[in-house]
Amino acid sequence: MKRKHKSYSKPKRPFDKERLVEEEKIKKEFGLKNKKEIWKSEAKIKSIREKAKRLISASPEEQKAFFNRLKKIGLNVNSIADVLSLEKQDYLKRRLQTILVTKKITTTSKSARQLITHKKVLVNGNIVDSPSYIVPIESEGKISLKKKAKKKEIKKEENQENNKEEIKK
Repeated sequence: MKRKHKSYSKPKRPFDKERLVEEEKIKKEFGLKNKKEIWKSEAKIKSIREKAKRLISASPEEQKAFFNRLKKIGLNVNSIADVLSLEKQDYLKRRLQTILVTKKITTTSKSARQLITHKKVLVNGNIVDSPSYIVPIESEGKISLKKKAKKKEIKKEENQENNKEEIKK
């Protein structure tokens, strides 16, 4: 079995006051569980930037394909300069938890997180239980909450099915 590596790195200076204040503000704004989620988004943006730097000397077709992939996940980029100017907030805005709040499906990011972890949110008809799920642009309009089945109706349906089976016997 392949060993899974960390997808982030801790800050070099653990008690840098400016960074701590900024991270706390971001954590509150996006309703994150812990700062590890911020570090993961930083790492993801860093890897995207590195890919863009490698594509500077590449052909325009390869650059276009890279930009199209980023546009699919909702990052608005048209040039390498746009990619290099991306920030962690741009990436955090594409998370399912944040999109539930921006689409006004839930009122707070904490309630959005709870709905997601309790498997009440459907994206494209599939249950998603990860608040950090990056929502593609084409799936953004297909986000919905799971419908509740009322207990009385379920019992009535079961009774009707049981009656039908008894009649057949």
